[in-house]
Amino acid sequence: MASTTSKLELRELGNTGLKLSCVGFGASPLGNVFGSVSEEEAIASVREAFRLGINFFDTSPYYGGTLSEKMLGKALKALGVPRNEYVVSTKCGRYHEGFDFSADRVIRSMEESLERLQLEYVDILHCHDIEFGSLDQIVNETLPALQKLKNAGKCRYIGITGLPLGIFTYVLDRVPPGTVDVILSYCHHCINDSSLEALIPYLKSKGVGIINASPLAMGLLTESGPPEWHPASTELKSACQAAATCCKKKGKNISKLAMQYSLLNKEIATVLVGMKSVEQVEENVAAALELTASGIDKETLSEVEAILKPVKNQSWPSGNQQG
Repeated sequence: MASTTSKLELRELGNTGLKLSCVGFGASPLGNVFGSVSEEEAIASVREAFRLGINFFDTSPYYGGTLSEKMLGKALKALGVPRNEYVVSTKCGRYHEGFDFSADRVIRSMEESLERLQLEYVDILHCHDIEFGSLDQIVNETLPALQKLKNAGKCRYIGITGLPLGIFTYVLDRVPPGTVDVILSYCHHCINDSSLEALIPYLKSKGVGIINASPLAMGLLTESGPPEWHPASTELKSACQAAATCCKKKGKNISKLAMQYSLLNKEIATVLVGMKSVEQVEENVAAALELTASGIDKETLSEVEAILKPVKNQSWPSGNQQG
């Protein structure tokens, strides 16, 4: 049992005034995206996360075709704590049936999400995977619609998410300061790809908070390896597999190392990890607390970095490749 003194570190999210736990709870698995999760398991996972100091919970109507939002809503309600004790983000624009970044759809989407989450507001509303839409529509139509929702108190802050890093500068260079409060980037602050770091000074200059998701690079940095559908090249997959094998031979776990690596940069407010069980919650929190107490295993990290050097910062195409 974690003692109350060993709570997770809280980090400031840009200019929002929000302080997020350095480990964030990714609720996509609650939508049965990675196998079936019962309501009891979902509630127990969220309860344990909150007990251990995780205060940030992220979902989307896209995850499990709205199931993730419904499950997270039930789990948060079951906590029975004041609303200001946790931070919730959801998304709009990407749905089970496809993408729709129109003003009408995102406004309707927010109302639907609040109903499923059983909340009066969300802390952050993200435009989800904007590289699949028109970035000019995001700038000229979607974000102004989200601003209306913010003014109406339905969401406190506005974010944008996606894979190609160029989409963030494209949008932020074209909207008034303060329009976008936060970005959510994934797979770009991992042992195999740290390209997000180059963007941090720019984002800070814009007052934009940074959320980093997928520290395990969507399964690349795991002993079992990525799922069949993973878009990485064969070269990248085999390098990551070699790195995982190297760790295993030393009695180390590459996933724990990868999680700790992602937590090292304190300019990044939180590292979002998908979780669906009490065990996963406890493992992730333990990795963060161990990092605080005794630092990262530098020897193993340098061996892994050497193996991954030939594929460093190699990514894959996503969306319309604008920006």
